[in-house]
Amino acid sequence: MIMILQLVDLILSVVFFVMIVHIIMSWLINFNVLNLSQPLVYQIWDGLNRLLEPLYRPVRRFLPDTGALDLAPLVVFIAIIAIRDIIIPGLARGVMM
Repeated sequence: MIMILQLVDLILSVVFFVMIVHIIMSWLINFNVLNLSQPLVYQIWDGLNRLLEPLYRPVRRFLPDTGALDLAPLVVFIAIIAIRDIIIPGLARGVMM
């Protein structure tokens, strides 16, 4: 059971890192530091969107429409932190007892 929790923690850590990269890249694109007309930038951006969209889509269905402000990444980000830092250690302590 502990190995499964460690695997879930590893996967959540990777998703956490990918989300950080996605968020920073979105800022750089919005402030015109990066340009999507460059093929490498577009490929990385498209790949990150394809990876993270399955996580964001269910959350967007429940959130109110806020126009240009997308709160789904924030909600997913907080959920990953809660699962990784609160729930998994609690489950690990429960398994150890």
